[in-house]
Amino acid sequence: MDTEQLLTVSPEDMAKALLARRQLLKQQLPTVIRTLEAEEQKLAPKAKKALESNKIINTKVSELKDKRNNAQKKANELLKIVKESKENLMQADGMINLDPLWKKEKLFEEIEDIEKKIETSALDHKAERKLLDRRKKLIETNDKWLKERRESNPEMVTYINARREMNSLYRDADKSHRNMLDGVEKAQPQHEKQMNIRNELKEIRRQLDRAKELLSQSDKGINHWERRLEKGFGELDGGFSDLLEAQKRVSQGGDSSFARKKKSKVVKKKTPINIPKEEEE
Repeated sequence: MDTEQLLTVSPEDMAKALLARRQLLKQQLPTVIRTLEAEEQKLAPKAKKALESNKIINTKVSELKDKRNNAQKKANELLKIVKESKENLMQADGMINLDPLWKKEKLFEEIEDIEKKIETSALDHKAERKLLDRRKKLIETNDKWLKERRESNPEMVTYINARREMNSLYRDADKSHRNMLDGVEKAQPQHEKQMNIRNELKEIRRQLDRAKELLSQSDKGINHWERRLEKGFGELDGGFSDLLEAQKRVSQGGDSSFARKKKSKVVKKKTPINIPKEEEE
């Protein structure tokens, strides 16, 4: 309906239309509320289950992270001990005759480099897995070396045992790290699913609250427009203002409510100028 058509509508017709709308809403809202309540009851358990599943995954990831950190911490402590033992053996020439390549070995440096990258670099899962694979190969090589050295030099038993334990701890750390990465990848779609269900349930509850609010106001709205149709649209007792006030003002050449609001906004935007009293006089 355009403006000209709207102006031809009488107050009585407008009131009847509003009354009919209120009556129709009163009839339809109970069905709408029952439908929304059924959707809420159906979705609420799914939301609860999704939340619990997400918590289980996050808890498992957190436990794996703690396990990885503990194993890496112990392995790093052993790494320091093994490095000191290595230096002592080198100074005593304990390995030179048995292994001329001893001084060229870069195993510790490579392990430390991998550890530093894991702890400090912002890597994606693919890059992290590559580092774990690299450390796995280093440890396998080291195990083979340890076996050969242990058999050829009994004096290195203490050193070799410490180094073997270090390798075992790094393996445990890497295994936990891999499982943690798997958990993180699994948690992402589960988290998105949980958020989608939560948002859907939130929207249903918002609509349900609104429908209940409208239903609670239905009788008041119906009574209001029935009274207007019976007693008119002017000012009534009980705090009912004159609904035709703006129409009367416009018919007498005044501004509409829309025009008055627009002018009010323009006046507020202008910067006020303070004029001294004597100049004003």
